[in-house]
Amino acid sequence: MSESTSNASTAEDARTAKDARTAKDARTAKERIGRYGVWSVGLRSEDPALRGGIGEAAAELEQLGYGAAWLGGSSAARHAAPLLEATSRLTVGTSIQSIWQYDAEASAAAFARLEAAHPGRFLLGLGASHAKLADQYRRPYSSLAAYLDALDAAGVPAGRRVLAALGPKMLKLSADRAAGAVPYLVTPEHTAEARGILGEEPLLAPEFKVVLETDPVRARTLARESLAMYLTLPNYTNSFLRLGFTEDDLAAGGSDRLIDALYAWGDDDRIRERITAFHQAGADHVALQVVDGGARDSLPREAWRRLAALLV
Repeated sequence: MSESTSNASTAEDARTAKDARTAKDARTAKERIGRYGVWSVGLRSEDPALRGGIGEAAAELEQLGYGAAWLGGSSAARHAAPLLEATSRLTVGTSIQSIWQYDAEASAAAFARLEAAHPGRFLLGLGASHAKLADQYRRPYSSLAAYLDALDAAGVPAGRRVLAALGPKMLKLSADRAAGAVPYLVTPEHTAEARGILGEEPLLAPEFKVVLETDPVRARTLARESLAMYLTLPNYTNSFLRLGFTEDDLAAGGSDRLIDALYAWGDDDRIRERITAFHQAGADHVALQVVDGGARDSLPREAWRRLAALLV
């Protein structure tokens, strides 16, 4: 065997071993986080006055049976630390950490510190954010791939990171370079398409918004207030159009058809049915975000209790 052939064989063996480790990490993540988690901006608050409340809320989420807490906004490892310290089993993930806001090497160092203190319980969720939110935004796919290269070099395992993927290229990247995907603001139809792209092994954990309100006018009003910002972001509106919605659906705060696809509302049976649809479409886990008209950084603990009860 020539030296070049031997080197190629060694490289192929290394890639195979790495892929096997990533698949194993993805399976472990699925087991750890279970079927349901919560998505919250409030859980990543940096207000010192809220730190104790965040820890208490995290401990209750664990007791209620949620497998994961997903930190909204552009969160980072430091935001996960208080939740991990207050719990013993809960997985905490960033959803998402913007690649434009946090340096890859610094992120890798922060990951290593959390991993040393709380082995296996932190998932680094990454995304390319949006042109309107990041001045540096450019070539999102290539930039995210380069960020993953830097994390590889710094020793962050591919199986311990997930990507905020919507389109086919980002979903494929999630399967190839991460444990899976954490799509935001999607439908069961998107989940079915995503599972087809990802394949069977990678983790698929979509976020889904819940309005615990039975009155359709009130529920849709709350949903439209929540959706308004996202309708200004092309990454999301393009995703809606790919799913078969029209420009008319995106106008005037969103049509009833769009609202009812993106938000669960109604009685307990209807909400449960809507969440179950994601699992039936191929989701391993659903990250539930309560929409109640309250402050974005609030901790809707009573709503989390009600959700936990209806999911039993």
